[in-house]
Amino acid sequence: MATLLKNVTNSICHAFNALQQNRDGFVSKSKLKVLTANIATLLDLYGVERGLDHFRSTATLNFEHYRYYLAQEVFAGVSNELPLAALRNYETKIDEVCWLVCRMNFPANDQYYTEEAVYKLFRIFCLVADLSTDASEPDLYAVKIHPMEAFIIIKHLLNALGLNYDGDGKYDYLRTSDQSLEFGELLEMLRFKNYDKVNDYRESICEAIGDMYQTLIEDVIKKGYLFRRGYVLPTFREYFFVLQPCELSYYKHPADREVCGTIVLDSRFMVKPAGNPSSGKQEKVQRFTLVSGDRTYELGTPDHKTRLQWIAALQLAITYSTGREGFQRDTVNRRKQQREAEQRRRREEEQLRSQHLRRLEETHVQLEREKQARLAAESQARQYEAVAREDSRRVAELEDVKLCLEKMLEDEIQAKRDEEIVRALQARVLAEEWEKREELEQLQAEQKSLLEQERQKRMEFEHRQQENEQKLFEAEGMLRQLEEERKRLDRELKLARQKIQLSEDNKGIVEAKLQAMSPTYRTSAGEFMIRRTQSFVAADRPVLVAGTRASHRFS
Repeated sequence: MATLLKNVTNSICHAFNALQQNRDGFVSKSKLKVLTANIATLLDLYGVERGLDHFRSTATLNFEHYRYYLAQEVFAGVSNELPLAALRNYETKIDEVCWLVCRMNFPANDQYYTEEAVYKLFRIFCLVADLSTDASEPDLYAVKIHPMEAFIIIKHLLNALGLNYDGDGKYDYLRTSDQSLEFGELLEMLRFKNYDKVNDYRESICEAIGDMYQTLIEDVIKKGYLFRRGYVLPTFREYFFVLQPCELSYYKHPADREVCGTIVLDSRFMVKPAGNPSSGKQEKVQRFTLVSGDRTYELGTPDHKTRLQWIAALQLAITYSTGREGFQRDTVNRRKQQREAEQRRRREEEQLRSQHLRRLEETHVQLEREKQARLAAESQARQYEAVAREDSRRVAELEDVKLCLEKMLEDEIQAKRDEEIVRALQARVLAEEWEKREELEQLQAEQKSLLEQERQKRMEFEHRQQENEQKLFEAEGMLRQLEEERKRLDRELKLARQKIQLSEDNKGIVEAKLQAMSPTYRTSAGEFMIRRTQSFVAADRPVLVAGTRASHRFS
């Protein structure tokens, strides 16, 4: 997890430097395996230290290589969705392991600090310090604190001790200094030897360090007494509350270790100030509510100003409850960004100042050059005056020559005018001839166009004539076909008429025979009808065959 590794990099660097033997920036893999195993055990990882044997072919590693190994093999297995409380718990455990490795370099239990106080200062230092390296020794890393951060820590501790931190201006140089401090140097600076005669100095300074530890490391945004309305007994009871970005805990007394209750904060919480009662009486408790869904916590303060402070602090804690960095770490990062922006601004100002000085030098050099040029111009002007006098004499001589030349020029100009007149006449004649030539060419082009049109028309007429001849030939063929067809149909019609005539003749014969053979009956009208036979001759049979069969029957 990148956030967890970034937060504990400074403490790991202290442990890495404590394991060095020659102070050359390299540590043997056997020592690093022990440190890696302890860190991995805190993260519920086992056996990852064995990978150091196969990581790079050297027996030692510098801090950059070791940090890369931790990022890829150890912290890569940590989830990126850890809540802020779990993240802070991991940081505390890893810092404790690193402190056990490097605490021998920072002796404690003297007249100034206890070992616990030095450990708390160590964690505060790792929070606000930066990892840096020397350009001359790129393998040697060190954790150093900016002088302004050291000034803030000193000011906080002296204020907690009730001392005037700027009475003699002893620490004012830290505001403008650019020399970073290591933890040992800061620890020595925090041994306020001028104030060690204060009563109970050691207990006071350790208590001040503990208070600053709560604020910076445990990320306590605000703490103090508040009233809380109970559920069973709806009366307000006073508790000591401690506000952090992810929780609001309350105790019976500030020194108690046992927590009376904890309210876990998240983004669903809202802080709402409670309205005054309708009776108009002034309440002794300034109430406000902490609401999350259908759960409501009713709290109160003794005055309106304290209520506003707690409402603002709770809103800030709710804002940071879903983040991956606490409020104090975010504040430290913002101060670092401001210092970086200030350094960039100073560098830009220094560049502008150097550019301005360079421009001033260039301007001074340019002025000197212009001065030398002016002196040279004055000397040259005197030379020009002598030359001008000589030129005046020559000008007078040239005036006479000029008059002669002007007369010759006038004669030449007149001759040129005459020549131009002749040339104008020649040009006019040539223009007329050119116009006539253009007219002839235009006529020739028109004749060519007409001839081309005639040729196109003739070709088109020949093409149409060929098409008409082809159509005529085809029409004659069709006419011959139609004539043959008509003759064939005439023959068929003639045959059909003959067959019809023969059929009618046979029919008359058959009817006459049938009339002679059949009996006669009288109808109701007095007429006789001939009974016809019930058999009929098929229409498609030739009548001649039927007649032949009938003649054979009668015979």
